[in-house]
Amino acid sequence: MCNEQLEVQFGAIGYIISRPKIYKLLACQVPKERIHFGKKVLSMENGGNGVLISFSDGTVAEGISFAARQNLYAKLLKDKKLAPSDALPLPFTTVCLVGQTRVLTQDEFPDIALEESRFRNHVGEKKPYAVMEYVHDRTGDCVLDMHSVSYGGNKQRNDAFRNSGWGPEAAQTMATQVRDFPVVSGGDKKLTLGDLIDWTPKEFMSKAMQEEKVFKTWYGCRTVLIGDACHKFNLAGGVGAANAMHDAIVLANRINGLPFHPTAQEMEDVFQEYKDESHDLVKAAFNASKVHRTMAGQHIPEWVFHRIQVQATSCHPQAAFLPLVEDKGTYKPLGQPSLSVKSPIENEYEVSSIAQAV
Repeated sequence: MCNEQLEVQFGAIGYIISRPKIYKLLACQVPKERIHFGKKVLSMENGGNGVLISFSDGTVAEGISFAARQNLYAKLLKDKKLAPSDALPLPFTTVCLVGQTRVLTQDEFPDIALEESRFRNHVGEKKPYAVMEYVHDRTGDCVLDMHSVSYGGNKQRNDAFRNSGWGPEAAQTMATQVRDFPVVSGGDKKLTLGDLIDWTPKEFMSKAMQEEKVFKTWYGCRTVLIGDACHKFNLAGGVGAANAMHDAIVLANRINGLPFHPTAQEMEDVFQEYKDESHDLVKAAFNASKVHRTMAGQHIPEWVFHRIQVQATSCHPQAAFLPLVEDKGTYKPLGQPSLSVKSPIENEYEVSSIAQAV
């Protein structure tokens, strides 16, 4: 679907943004003391006044961490409060090598000159590899974003990859196996995945295991999960990051409505409201990503693709505490209960105004 059609139907055009750019954008909005790099989490304790995280270097911090689910689930399992399915090993069918090239020139990769971004999916014939190639930004941020390897459910092979390394060395080892895979550059010059790998800084390349599951347990006491921590999608659908952002917006709206000194029970009530609002949308996105993964390399019927597109783009929640964006698309956005949540200050002002009117 072209940008003109997207703007008419959904009110906005599509954009591709590289991970380093979005990380930088997000980091600019968060106080530096809230972000910890090079830390290994040892434990996380829920208390009446907050969450305390202990790191391997002896330091501590208040907040949450990437290991939040593991720590939370361990405690809930011990207290017999964890859903049985959430205690099972995570299923996965795909191992991915992801990377972003350095700035490329038009001579190196002709499609850099195109006005609109390009997305291409290549599936190896009689090979367990599929390459997804994203080309974007005429200023030169050309990217091959990933290739994936599907193992279909071979448990022995999956366990071998689960136990293997996931650092830069592991990424380089995997890269050597796929260097000859051809890619489309838009010109007469024949390029392979090896060319893109050579143009990719080692720190911008990593190997990842793609697990797929929607968890039943999303919170406990003052700890709440969003994004991959509570629902993990296959990359094929391209909906993981979007749904994580949707979670963050809905949760922020709910938290914004809490009293200034909430109790643990009030926090859990808000977390349940957040889950109730997001869960059905997450399940739909999860099923759509499975369709894309299953049909990789095949022709997806236009009506199926359009239905998935409508489902994915009709959900665009807004922050209740920021100026709202006017929706101009022919497809109206889905309902958003959390948009009506008011902050304690707004509630006090409303009560005061009513009292004065009386």
